[in-house]
Amino acid sequence: MEEAVSLTEKLEKIKSPKLQNQRETAIVLSAIEDTLKSQNHDSTPTAYFAALLALLSQAISPTKGPVNKELATSVVYLLDLVTPYVPTPILRSKFSQILTSLAPALTHQDIEAPLLRSSVGCLETLLVAQDAAAWTLPPTQIGPRRAIAGLLVLAVDHRPKVRKRSLDTLIKVLKNPPPSPSLDHPAADMCAETVLHNLNDLVQLAGKKHKGRASGNEEHHPSLMHTLQLVKSIAAASGGWPTKKIDSLCECLLGISKSSNEYLTMAVFEIFEIIFAGMAEETTSSKLPRLMEVISDLRPSQNDSQLLPPWIAIMSRGYDVSAQLHPEETFQKLPELFHLFSGFLASMSHSIRISASECLISFITNCIPTTAITEPFVYDEKILERLGRAAIDLLSVKYQAAWMEVFNVIFALFDALKWRATPLLDEVVKTIGELRGNESFSGKKEADIVLGKAIEAVGPETVLGILPLNLLNPKAGQPGRAWLLPILREHVINTNLMHFRREFVPLSETVYQKVVDNGVVEKTIEVKIYETLVTQIWALLPGYCTLPLDVTKAFDQTFAELLANLLYKQTNLRADVCKALQLLVDTNKEILSIEGVEENFLLQRRITKSIARGNIDHLASFAGNILAVLFNVYSQTLPQFRGYILQCINAYLSITPEKELLETFARVTSMLEVALAESTAQSQADKQKQKQSENKMPPTSHTLMDLIITLSIYLPRSSFPTLFSLAALILPQSADPQLQKKAYKLIPRLATSTTGILALQDRNAELQQLLLTSASSASAPSRRDRLAAIAVVTTYLPSTSLHFIPSILSEVVISAKEVNEKARTAAFDLLVLMGKKMAEGGTIAQSQIPHLPADAPDAEATLEEFFTMVSAGLAGSTPHMISASITALSRILYEFRTQLPDQVLEDLVSTMAIFLDSNNREIVRSVLGFVKIAVISLPENIVRPRLEALIPNLMGWSHEHKARFRVKVKHIVERMIRRFGVEAVERYCPEADKKLIHNIRKSKERSKRKKEAGGDNMDGEVDDKQKSRKGRFESEFDEAIYGSGSDADNSDVGDDLSDSNDDSKARQRRGGKTYIVEDEDEPLDLLDRKALGNISSTKPVRFKAGPANGKGRTKAKTDLDGKLVFGGDDDDTMMLDFDASGNTKNAKGGEEPGDGSLEGGINAYVDAIRGRDAVQRGRGGRLKFSNRKEKADEMEIDDDGETPRGASRANGNNGSRRTGSAGRGGGVARGARHSKDQRQAFGGGRTGSGRVSKNAGRGGGRGGRGGNKDGIGRGRR
Repeated sequence: MEEAVSLTEKLEKIKSPKLQNQRETAIVLSAIEDTLKSQNHDSTPTAYFAALLALLSQAISPTKGPVNKELATSVVYLLDLVTPYVPTPILRSKFSQILTSLAPALTHQDIEAPLLRSSVGCLETLLVAQDAAAWTLPPTQIGPRRAIAGLLVLAVDHRPKVRKRSLDTLIKVLKNPPPSPSLDHPAADMCAETVLHNLNDLVQLAGKKHKGRASGNEEHHPSLMHTLQLVKSIAAASGGWPTKKIDSLCECLLGISKSSNEYLTMAVFEIFEIIFAGMAEETTSSKLPRLMEVISDLRPSQNDSQLLPPWIAIMSRGYDVSAQLHPEETFQKLPELFHLFSGFLASMSHSIRISASECLISFITNCIPTTAITEPFVYDEKILERLGRAAIDLLSVKYQAAWMEVFNVIFALFDALKWRATPLLDEVVKTIGELRGNESFSGKKEADIVLGKAIEAVGPETVLGILPLNLLNPKAGQPGRAWLLPILREHVINTNLMHFRREFVPLSETVYQKVVDNGVVEKTIEVKIYETLVTQIWALLPGYCTLPLDVTKAFDQTFAELLANLLYKQTNLRADVCKALQLLVDTNKEILSIEGVEENFLLQRRITKSIARGNIDHLASFAGNILAVLFNVYSQTLPQFRGYILQCINAYLSITPEKELLETFARVTSMLEVALAESTAQSQADKQKQKQSENKMPPTSHTLMDLIITLSIYLPRSSFPTLFSLAALILPQSADPQLQKKAYKLIPRLATSTTGILALQDRNAELQQLLLTSASSASAPSRRDRLAAIAVVTTYLPSTSLHFIPSILSEVVISAKEVNEKARTAAFDLLVLMGKKMAEGGTIAQSQIPHLPADAPDAEATLEEFFTMVSAGLAGSTPHMISASITALSRILYEFRTQLPDQVLEDLVSTMAIFLDSNNREIVRSVLGFVKIAVISLPENIVRPRLEALIPNLMGWSHEHKARFRVKVKHIVERMIRRFGVEAVERYCPEADKKLIHNIRKSKERSKRKKEAGGDNMDGEVDDKQKSRKGRFESEFDEAIYGSGSDADNSDVGDDLSDSNDDSKARQRRGGKTYIVEDEDEPLDLLDRKALGNISSTKPVRFKAGPANGKGRTKAKTDLDGKLVFGGDDDDTMMLDFDASGNTKNAKGGEEPGDGSLEGGINAYVDAIRGRDAVQRGRGGRLKFSNRKEKADEMEIDDDGETPRGASRANGNNGSRRTGSAGRGGGVARGARHSKDQRQAFGGGRTGSGRVSKNAGRGGGRGGRGGNKDGIGRGRR
């Protein structure tokens, strides 16, 4: 019934065609259904099938082929659709009729692809339905084999879709053989024989053409590739390849693999891969031995560099599959295989050597079973001995050219044999060590890698027994091997810790004694070498402590005392000792954390879970004493070097017994209380002295608080009251901000453990009260950690204590304006967390909120209620609070915009439109961010009706240059235009500000023209810009609030200045043009260091030469800066002239800095580096320029930034636009022409913020914006 429904659905889709070529099929289907109705037949698959067979004989003639192509295509298409739903007996009985009807369509030369594909689809269903008896018919009779022959021809057709449909059909038919005892399909042999015959013909034809001409080979590559694809499909479908045809297939494929065409070679490898993959199954695994035997017999010549590498690769893959199916049998063959393929390493061909080494590595990795390493039998040990002898032979002179490849093979042997490599490969270690000690040996890096792997496998004790260090008394035949120490440091692991105590501890003591014997005398090079040796020796300890095999035996009281003395006395060894102590615990805990019942002895490096548990218990017995030492060392170490000590403390706290843990906690707590009392009694002067000294140890209270925080997550719940009382004692103390900061870190630290989370849930009310009462004493440095603590309390806040959110909300909102970026981010995240908590529901007991009456009714916790709480800050008494509230609303609006009702969104936007008309810049800056969020994220039906109120107020700030208001407004307007259209924005824009809209439109058109003109280059630049913008912002909200409005489509919405800047940047990315400015008399010396000064990015202007006789030339006039001055009145300027000796003369007769005298030069220098206009360096080395103004200017400026916008803009327009050009052009600004006496009254010929004369004019032009009543401009130097 489901099949009938499925067929009905398919036919219904055909009845409503969407394309022209489907209408003919719909007409044919309609005619069939009408016929069935007229004859009172049901619309069953069998009825459709009978009707289509009748039409098929009319549409396709047995002799002429398709009579009506359109009808034939439609009928065969419907037949392909209906056939899968026809009962199998009917398909078997009608097979000959259908095949006879379809044969002309399959064999006709001019047949079209759609008809072919449908015909192949019909054959697929018919062939799958045939039984074993039908497959016994020969290809000469009308039967399934004749159909298969036709499919094999179509499978190499030049049309891709026909070829694919035929291959899919063959795969499906071969994967569904009729029931029989044979593994292969009855037609598999026929397919293999036909394909191999065609493949051999193509290879021979290609070879003949290749001999005739070089380019002829390419003509047959497509046919050869199509045939190889057919071979691959047959191999995939028949579970490898028919057993009888494996010999000829391998021979043919190996011949193709030596082709220079890499695509053919890769296709051959893929075929073998598919064959081997098919034989990896149990049902077809019996074919593998025969295949491997055939491939082995086809072994090419010893020096055939073309055919030998692919043959080696195929053999490697074959034995990989064999090792999976028959691991023991393959392991027994391994010595013979190793001997056979190692012989290829002596070849002169580099490619053969590489292939042979990779094959040997594959054998070693895949063919050695795990049981041969963990539980070997006597026969297994003999096989491993033979492998060891073969590896030793690889280091003979015979293979000298392949030593780099041999090193890789030996590396794999050590990796596979693990601790079984000794004594099998001891001779290998000795030989490589001797080679490494030879100064002329070039493969030292590779030798170091092999020796490192040997150290990992057999341990340092064995390697050092073969290659002793000989550091103290090297003899003639026993060279020193200090080069082994770095290798040991990197590779020692999973060995005996007792070897370190027996070998390296005495060596360290002897070497260190030589350092001590030197005394306080200046250190010689020899003494420094001894110090380095001591450091290198103890750097080995972390490796020895990584999963050691003898923890319970080697780590005793004596060794623990030795390590404690090192921690106290040798500060340069503390890092290595702490890391070693930490690894002792961590590596054994990793073994215990492995999931699963079965243990992998090889993977766990011989450390079972029971051994690891015993090691942990043994170390726990020393934990108390080790922690005492670590605590003391921690208190004696500067804060910047404490990290590794704290990690070690964490490791041992995790295994310390509860009793000792409580004792340690009590001891540290009592010491902290004493330290707090001493800190409170300490005078402020003493604290100031401590702050002034550098590299001073922090107060004891800080150190003890760090230890308390570290201890907290390991403490039992019974000690938590003491812990919280300590926090309650420290948090209200604002005299020590750093200690307060550490106390706040305690709460997030507890949230990292299960016990801590339970305590936070139980004592949530207590923590709420503690945070509320300590709000007034919270210091600025602790703000971020306090917000993190509030976030943890909010996370575990019960639904009955939601009054905590409005109680603490004002502090979180005001933190959104913190200077510290991390504090701001924490405030934003906390706001979102509070919103989610309120959205979960609950009851807010408003009577428990501070400053609310005790009889205040309860409120329901909803998201809308949370927005109402945050909006309460809009009624704040300070602009800072109002601005913070708007910023907070912007953040939570972006987060919850999809969960709020439209009425709330409308009220928020309307309220912000009112604040947009504020005179305070801080408030408006936040409102602009809110408006941007609203424009880009809120639904259009909410924002569009409010454009009438938003746009005029926005345009009022488009003239303000401070704090980038003008740029921000442009970005918002551009976003509005992009979303609502130019007409909607322009409709509500004031007439005086419509030029901004026109500028945006022109800029977009100009940008579009640039894109069209630039073509692909411009597109590449846009892609580069978009890629570079990725990762600029940490969150979507940051990108929305801070991202440029032009980022989305790379549109340029700036003014002409920004356009020119963008163009210049684009020119720089494209390389730009550079010009050489050289003298007419001599060419530029490009090797001179000063030549860079003659390279210009702008085209130099060639000035016209003056008269030859020198007439008409005037003496150049310069101002005090040495700049040329042109034009102007002599009475209003102070010029510098040059006397006969080249010194400067003051045109007015007064001495000035730079007048040539010593005093003037000193004054000029002092003025340049310490004057009010001097350039200074700020944070990060950035240059800072003075922006201070004269008292006359400051009279016109409102300090708190709340000047009415109308007045400031009017002054700016009247000043800058009418007089700016005059001031900049070389004259004095209008209203600023003063007499000499007036100028001297403002500083002896110099104004406080600008030069006299022409510079005063420049200053006057700019100062016009401020409306200076005295006419003195705020000129800049």
